[in-house]
Amino acid sequence: MKKSSLIGWQFILLPSALIMLFSFYPMIQSFILSFESGKGNVSEFVGLGNYTRLLSDPIFRQALFNTILYLIIQVPIMLFLGLIIAHLLNAPKLKFKGFYRTAIFLPCVTSLVSYSILFKSIFAVDGIFNKLLLNMHIINEPIAWLMDPVWARVVIILAITWRWTGYNMIFYLSAMQNIDPSIYEAASIDGASKLRQFFSITIPMVKPIILFTAIISTNGTLQLFDEVVNITNGGPGNSTMTISQYIYNLSFVYTPNFGYAATVSYAIVIIVAILAFLQMKVGGDKK
Repeated sequence: MKKSSLIGWQFILLPSALIMLFSFYPMIQSFILSFESGKGNVSEFVGLGNYTRLLSDPIFRQALFNTILYLIIQVPIMLFLGLIIAHLLNAPKLKFKGFYRTAIFLPCVTSLVSYSILFKSIFAVDGIFNKLLLNMHIINEPIAWLMDPVWARVVIILAITWRWTGYNMIFYLSAMQNIDPSIYEAASIDGASKLRQFFSITIPMVKPIILFTAIISTNGTLQLFDEVVNITNGGPGNSTMTISQYIYNLSFVYTPNFGYAATVSYAIVIIVAILAFLQMKVGGDKK
């Protein structure tokens, strides 16, 4: 083996070992744990018992329904808003671009806990949003946003949309700035409207970035935890609980059962893998 190759292996040996130790080893251990039941240090082998229980677990079904609901409603809205905002901020003649870009991006760098508490305060029964609606005579009495299953989900969707739209907007804006302006000039000469240019030029040119943000947004939504815990704590009656919160509850809130919690966590892995595969098939280049 050449000396240069040995030097290269020396550089990657330590990072590879750390990845194996802190990533792959826990993954393997959690997979083994999913076939056991108990607290981890005191557990018994149950085979496929945890997976059988998963299929008939009403709380898991509720958590799965909530998570998928957030996914199919919030992610498309967030990606579309990010795309529209990026397109508007990419206008050559727009003034104060830096201010608008920074203002829209700032929510995604705020503390998860602090912004969740802020939303909880805004949508409280005596919160500012109810006061605004009352003053505008839109409602006659305050709405218990966080006590109603439907409105509580709406608040969660609004919260995560507010936080992450700017994050995706930055990706789209970066991609749009790499599009050759002469393409738009040629389209304008041919008589294409701005709307036609957006759907026929901009979207196809940033398609790989849209696919990338769709995958990472799907992954993030399926692991949604902080907002739900801090705004509604999964209530009322588990109506907003996500799979990640259910895993936490199984480990630290209910009677600890790390084996079953590991089983539920692998359900997320399987769902993420399936959805990522479908997104690549639908949105990827067909060859």
